[in-house]
This record gives sequence, C-alpha cells and structure tokens, in this order.
Amino acid sequence: MQEEQWCLAVPKREAEQTRRRLLDEGLLDRRYKPRSEGDAVLLPVTEEVAGAVRCDFAAVPERLELPRHELVGGIAIMQENDLEAARRLLASRPSLETVLFPETAVEGEYRTRRFAVLAGVPATRTRVTEYGLHFDVDLALAYFSARLSTERQRVLGLMEEGERVLDMFAGVGPFAIALARRAGVVVAADLNPAAVHLLVENIALNRATNVVPMLADAGHLSRLGFAPFDRVVMNLPLAAAQFLPAAAALCRDGGTIHLYALQEREGECLPLIRAVTSGEVTERQVRTYSPGKWHAVYDIIVEKEDR
Repeated sequence: MQEEQWCLAVPKREAEQTRRRLLDEGLLDRRYKPRSEGDAVLLPVTEEVAGAVRCDFAAVPERLELPRHELVGGIAIMQENDLEAARRLLASRPSLETVLFPETAVEGEYRTRRFAVLAGVPATRTRVTEYGLHFDVDLALAYFSARLSTERQRVLGLMEEGERVLDMFAGVGPFAIALARRAGVVVAADLNPAAVHLLVENIALNRATNVVPMLADAGHLSRLGFAPFDRVVMNLPLAAAQFLPAAAALCRDGGTIHLYALQEREGECLPLIRAVTSGEVTERQVRTYSPGKWHAVYDIIVEKEDR
C-alpha cells in the first residue's frame, strides 16, 4: 500500500550523506522506505522543508518487539517465563520450532538445565549448523553454547597443521570437531554419558575420523599414559580452573591451554594458573554472562620447570 508524503529528491551519489543529515536533524521520516527514481533517491521527510515535493511511499512494516533470547538451532531459549512473548517469538521466525524457558541454572556434574516448553513442539533436541559443521544437541541432556562459535574459529586459526589436541570437557563435540579440521588427532573426553553419546553421533555426522571420543573424568586423564598434547581446551566455565594441574601435566612444554571461566574481576584465575606454570598468559573477555560477571578465556603457554 502506497501513501503520499513529503520528500526530497537527491542525486544517488549524495543520498547517504543527505540521509544522515536529515536523520541528525530529526527530519527523516522513518515510517516510510526511501526509494530510487531514475538517477535520484527520494527521501521521505517529516514536514514541508525547502525543495520538498509530494511522492508515494511504501510504509515500513511495524517491527514486533521480541523478547530477549538465545537461538540454538531450531530452539529459542527465553530469559523470561512469558507465554505470550514466546508465541510472538515463535511466529516471528519460520525456522523456529520450540521456545524454552530454563527453570534451573546449569547444575550438577553433567552441566544440565531443566526447561519448560513455552511454545511450539515440546522438544529439547535440535540440530545446530555452525561454519559448515552440524551438531545434534539435546539441551536437557548436555550443555551447549552457540555463543562460542566465533571463539572456536579463533582457536582453530591459532593452530598448526597436525597438532595433538585434548578437549577435556567436550560435551557434544563443538570444539573437538571444529578443531579436527586442522588437528592430527583430537581426544574428546566428557563425564556425561548422554553428551558422549551425542558426541559419537556428531563425529559420524561430520565425518571427523580423527576425533577419539572418551567417557572419562577429566581429573583422571593424566593417569592414562597419553603422549603430551600440543593444545588443551578447558571449556567448563564454572569449574575448569580446578583441573589446571591435570591440564598442565597433559600439555607439552611450550604447548597451549585455553581455559574458559566465568569471573567477576579481571585476572581472577591468575593465581591458579601461576601455581602450575610461569608461561605467558593472555586474558580476554568472550562475552557478558550476567550483570557483574563475564565469560573469559585465558590462553596459557605452558612452561615446564625442568626445561
């Protein structure tokens, strides 16, 4: 449907500069879509300014106010238990199948949450596509964060071809399978049987023939006689730091540990890191987790005392 409105006709080469000026002056009418006409762009304005003419414009569709949420494949996880907002969210995205609300925080040794289904198909299992890889995930059985996808690619970019990698808390395999693209071998361990079951499925799904799945307690891995690893990933934000002695024992001299932690102050994990190595440490914020708390990663170069 077209509506008549005042507008300015400006040459295309000047359109963006003029649009910004009108926006700054509060004169750009954002209810309508600018449009091209020959060599000019017609910019709708809120009043009859100098040079303005009347033209027909299409109205910008009204934007739905959607609740805050995290997308994991075909599932949206909302932060509020709001049935009406969940229905709006489900209707706004054709790819969505389910809207969930977490009834608990991540808890227990298996790092799981309980969910309530607010809208859509009553399910917690979905398939996530990430940088050409596919992961089957069941949010009620194994922890998964889609927000670390960029971080997985960052670590992959740091790797040399043929590295030996250990993922101490592999979950369903997003780090292990992403890093397998450059690694010689990836040992992927987790204590959660359901997570390891999904990990095995995802290894097959992505044809990652160099990933070795293990049902194992990370604290016991150093007893299994592995040759030293070039790189160790520790993605257990609430408790990974307590496993640093085991990680340092499993990593070669000059190798790298990536420690992920939730913290309230900068450098919170440094004392624990310095207890196991004096090597170079780089700390960076990955994302905000909650008010006053953020998800950090420490990239740690391991230096053995007997070097």
